Amino acid sequence: MATTTKKAEVKTSATKTPATKASTKPTAKSTAKPQNKTGKMEDSEFHEFFVDELKDIYWAEKHLSKALPKMKKAATSTELADAFEKHTAETQSHIDTLEQIFSLLEEKAVAKKCDAMAGLLEEADGIIEETDKGTMVRDAGLILAAQKVEHYEIATYGTLKVFAENMGHTEIAELLGQTLENEKATDVALTEIAEGYVNQSAAAE
Repeated sequence: MATTTKKAEVKTSATKTPATKASTKPTAKSTAKPQNKTGKMEDSEFHEFFVDELKDIYWAEKHLSKALPKMKKAATSTELADAFEKHTAETQSHIDTLEQIFSLLEEKAVAKKCDAMAGLLEEADGIIEETDKGTMVRDAGLILAAQKVEHYEIATYGTLKVFAENMGHTEIAELLGQTLENEKATDVALTEIAEGYVNQSAAAE
């Protein structure tokens, strides 16, 4: 007798794993403070050194602004005298720029004696004393003295600009860069005067 085997009906469980809902809870904000890129760098020896060097060049510019009129008066050629007069006005703008930089750094604009500039200006005085008035030899000497000053300033402003960039002082770096380019232009102008006629005339005296 044939027996009918009834297949058990297999029910598949429709238990579904509930979908994970995206959390709507706001992510906690980082408590880390952003790096200071514009203001005073607290507890930074590099920052203090940077400010100290700004005080140094501030002194240098202030004393140069007083020395240039004397160099203009001592110059023989009108062209050189005009160059010194022009740079006197530019030097005052450099002083104003440095004062702006001190303000941005929230530092007091204080001048610290610059031994290098003091020595260079003393040398310029010596050249005036040791050369005859109305000679191209004096002009050649004055250009030499002035270019020594310019090369010192170019080195200083170039380095300070890089320092500012490394500390994230973008605006200050731009201001220092503007002064740097002006110093370079002055050096080129003095070279053109020297090579144009002063050196040749001095050699013929």
